[in-house]
Amino acid sequence: MTTMFTPDHEWINIEDHEAAVVGITLHAQEALGDIVFVDLPAVGRTLKKGEIAGVVESVKAAADLYMPVSGEVVEVNDALRADPALANRDPMGEGWFFKIHVADMAEFEQLMDPPGYDAL
Repeated sequence: MTTMFTPDHEWINIEDHEAAVVGITLHAQEALGDIVFVDLPAVGRTLKKGEIAGVVESVKAAADLYMPVSGEVVEVNDALRADPALANRDPMGEGWFFKIHVADMAEFEQLMDPPGYDAL
């Protein structure tokens, strides 16, 4: 599994050739505070890299969730809709947001690796 990061504090894991998992980073959830609502994209929706895929609302603020790479949404984390605090408790695991089919792997390769993200 390869994890890459965006400057907007999203992460993406390529699990297999079928889907990639997207979520927010530990830094993002710490900056937002207690997350109380998430608006996730519709399954089947195709988005381009950088497009707004959803919204995360916390007691402090609301933040847009950006598409890290172009692709089609193939699954959303319904558990996160029922319990948005999952994104606080386990942002890099059970608190994932959605899965996508990556349209262009070259976009994935342009993202930051863990040392690059840590430097940001």
